[in-house]
Amino acid sequence: MDDARLPAHVEVAGLIRAVQAAGGFATVLHKGERDAGAICLIATHKGHNSTLWERMPQLDGSRKFVATKHQDTENKGYFDEYLARRVRQDPDTWQIELDIENPERFIASC
Repeated sequence: MDDARLPAHVEVAGLIRAVQAAGGFATVLHKGERDAGAICLIATHKGHNSTLWERMPQLDGSRKFVATKHQDTENKGYFDEYLARRVRQDPDTWQIELDIENPERFIASC
């Protein structure tokens, strides 16, 4: 297993540029630790049906993004509270919103 990874700020900047180049919108909702902060991606399309993607360890030792939370249309506050709780638990975490059709294509390349 290769432990080399891009600094978080470089990975975030590249992801934002890729989404914007494809006609979408991407922004930093919470800026984490510059080099080693965890990255959480909030994927949405036209501001609806948000999904939180977090990098999780896999059995093979890799770390892949996995959908961990989906916004409940009946209780949108729960999703927002979960995001706030994640930052309180780990202030070094980055939270990036990607608003584009089929955001999974960008998440898979991370």
